[in-house]
Formats: sequence, structure tokens, C-alpha cells
Amino acid sequence: MPGSQGRLAGKVALVTGGGSGFGAAISTLFASEGANVLIGDINTTSALTLATKDKYPTQIIVQTMNVSKRSDWDAAVALAVKEFGTIDILVNNAGTSYKNKPTLEVTEEDYVKCFDVNVLSVFHSVGAVFPIFIERKGGVVVNISSCGADRPRQGLVWYNASKGAVSNATKGLALEYGPQQIRVNSICPLLSGTGLFESFAGVPDTPENRQKFLCNVPLGRLTETIDVANAALFLASDEGSFITGVNLEVDGGRTI
Repeated sequence: MPGSQGRLAGKVALVTGGGSGFGAAISTLFASEGANVLIGDINTTSALTLATKDKYPTQIIVQTMNVSKRSDWDAAVALAVKEFGTIDILVNNAGTSYKNKPTLEVTEEDYVKCFDVNVLSVFHSVGAVFPIFIERKGGVVVNISSCGADRPRQGLVWYNASKGAVSNATKGLALEYGPQQIRVNSICPLLSGTGLFESFAGVPDTPENRQKFLCNVPLGRLTETIDVANAALFLASDEGSFITGVNLEVDGGRTI
């Protein structure tokens, strides 16, 4: 059974891409706040490490999951229901991009992968999870979008477009399913310091290039994984019970 204490006590969460980065921070924070967590990840090595930690011996389970395949969604949902009884919280965290480059150099393969992982996954999540939410008259969705959804930058046009779709779908789903007491919000982070600086910024990760990038961030730093996890916890908890359809910028003011 889910933990009896914490802000998510008694809740069950499905977190995609929960084995590393933002997803790992979200999974462990949710577990520490009393939730049972199913991590769905295409690479389960890191996720299994989280699941076998002494701190969460029964609260975190892992399912191999390609979020662009509906069959994998159905399998993950079935496992969550079998092991934990239901799903209360869905975190669509799994995402991908291509390396920052001129748009004319972006391949169709780059484009398809970006939209399959970032957008088709959300489509499948609705079909797989929302029937449970509708039946139990409530549920929470937290999508991980990007500040690029509202402030796109050159070199990542189709990545930004995919996240724009996530942010737009977030609002549409919140509007349509609000009467069923399903809350849908997204988090729009800035680039994080998890080894992807060069891929997203398009320049080498040097102190000089970081400083140039941070000159446009009022709070003067990159996003930390815990920043996103804390935002997800607030939106998923009862403290966020009257918040839906919000694309929450966790970006140190970058998109101002």
C-alpha cells in the first residue's frame, strides 16, 4: 500500500522517463512524500537502481516502456493497477530532442522521433489512463513541456514545436476533462545542467558559454532537477487542487 505519511500519502503515480534527470527527481520525491510510483522507462538500468534503494524497497516499481507505443502504456497501467490498485497521478516526463543545428539539417528521422516521444506519448497516455480517472471521478496529470514552447529559439525549431503541442494539449485537456475533476498542468523548465548544455544550446559547455547563456536568465542559473520535482509535487498534491490548465514556467525568469 502507498505510504501513510507525506503530501502524496495514499497516492499512486505513473512517471515516464523516471529513471534519470527530472524523472528520477520526481520519482524519488514523490516516494518520499508517501506515494507508490511506477517508473516507465525505455532504459530501466537507472530506474531499477532507484527501485532497489533501501529507502523505497516497496514504493517504486519499474516497467520497460516505449512511450510511443500504446501497448506499452496498456502494460504499464495494468501493472500499476495490479500492484497498487489504481493510478492517481500521471507524469508525462519522457522526452527527447536532437542536437541544436540549422533547421534545414534536421532529418525526418529527427522530427518523427521528437514528435513520437514528446507528443504521441501524451496522446497514448490519455487513452490508457483517463478511463481510470473518469471512472474514479478524479486524477492529476503533470506534463513536462519546455520554456521553448512559449519562447522558441533557433536550431531547435521542431523540438520547440513538439513542446508547444504539449503545452497546448495541456490546456485543451484541462478544459475538456475539468468537469470529471481531472486536473492537467504542465511544467516548462529551462535547460538543466545534466550534461545536455551543448546539445540544447548549440555551443560547447564552457564557463564562457554558460555565462553568456545565463546573462538572459534573471535568477542567474540553470534549472536543477529538484526545481522541477518540487513544482510537480505541488501540482500533484492537494495544495494544487484548484489549479488546472497551467503551463508553469520553472525557468528562473528566462521567458519574461
